[in-house]
Amino acid sequence: MPRISSRARSFPDSPIRKLAPLADAARMRGIHVHGLNIGQPDIPTPPEFLEALRGYDAKVLAYGRSEGEPELREAFADYYRQAGLTVAPGEIVVTAGGSEALLFAMQIVAEPGDEILCFEPFYTNYSAFARMSGVTLKALPTEAAEGFHLPAEAAIRAALTPRTKAILLCSPNNPTGTVLTAGELDLVARLAEEHGLFVIGDEVYREFVYEGRHTSVLAIPGLERRAILVDSVSKRYSACGARIGCLVSRHPDVVAAAIRFAQGRLCPPVAEQRAATAVARLGLGFFDPIREEYRRRRDAAFEGLQAIPGVHCLKPAGAFYLMAELPVSDAEAFSRWLLTDFQKDGETVMLAAGPGFYADGSGARGRSQARLAYVLEVPKLARAMACLAEAVEAYAAVRVV
Repeated sequence: MPRISSRARSFPDSPIRKLAPLADAARMRGIHVHGLNIGQPDIPTPPEFLEALRGYDAKVLAYGRSEGEPELREAFADYYRQAGLTVAPGEIVVTAGGSEALLFAMQIVAEPGDEILCFEPFYTNYSAFARMSGVTLKALPTEAAEGFHLPAEAAIRAALTPRTKAILLCSPNNPTGTVLTAGELDLVARLAEEHGLFVIGDEVYREFVYEGRHTSVLAIPGLERRAILVDSVSKRYSACGARIGCLVSRHPDVVAAAIRFAQGRLCPPVAEQRAATAVARLGLGFFDPIREEYRRRRDAAFEGLQAIPGVHCLKPAGAFYLMAELPVSDAEAFSRWLLTDFQKDGETVMLAAGPGFYADGSGARGRSQARLAYVLEVPKLARAMACLAEAVEAYAAVRVV
């Protein structure tokens, strides 16, 4: 029998999605599963998006431009200008979600065997994209006691090698909710200039900052030709299934390479681009009530977790995630148990276990941690936190820890 590649054999399951069959089985048993494992907002997609999608009336749904439709590139450029960033439409390449933008960015900046420096815990799919690209993701740990902010300059310098080609940042951060300061970005810019590195900025959650202020990699002096911005409409407009994102750079070779990559996959979704154009023109004021709603959700989730004995977490400054330290020795086993053996009044909770947000994924780090996405409305979050509190107590009682 033919044997699949070593890449395919070693490719990891998603810690966010791999327990989905257990959740489906729980639902088949009549249990309501509070999905805190994935960043899927329940806030309605803007009607402007859906109306534009329904109104797509071309007689043939034909190929679009590989780099994205001109109207959407212009709308994205207007959005960035409102956010204080000078970006030309020709510096934007529309992608199939932020995921494709990240994949393009990694493959543009690094050869197979090269390194990209990042900071853990990190968005778990970074590992997947790096493996697809043959790139080594070199991760420096951040600590909850320091708010998951960047390590000291000396530690970052020591991690750089001749194979390092880029530094990857995520702010506001998935999974920690940390918002990097302008000073931290200045440090990264200085190191990038000294060592000839690109800086990839994952800024998908830029509109959701509750404390502090978001600073884009495109706004940092010294990064004008080094910064590559990765962005998406998925979270911003509650349109995860649309698969529309973009890569932005002022480096002409980066943009040209991204367009060549885009040509290789033909074009991003055409009808969804029209819908994305409609919401990209809504203006920044559109996000004010949504930001406040997420702030209420953050506070409800944080307060609920603080009330559970043995649970420790920081109040996140942005995004809609938090990393919690649970009073269990194996968060992976606990997350499975929640779906297979526990229910409270016909309800349970689905979490994303912590080890998958670390580079080795073995459980050496993050073993007792879980990421929670506070993407449910406050009353549902309150029920989910009450359910989790009882689960923690019950888990200790059966001595599974």
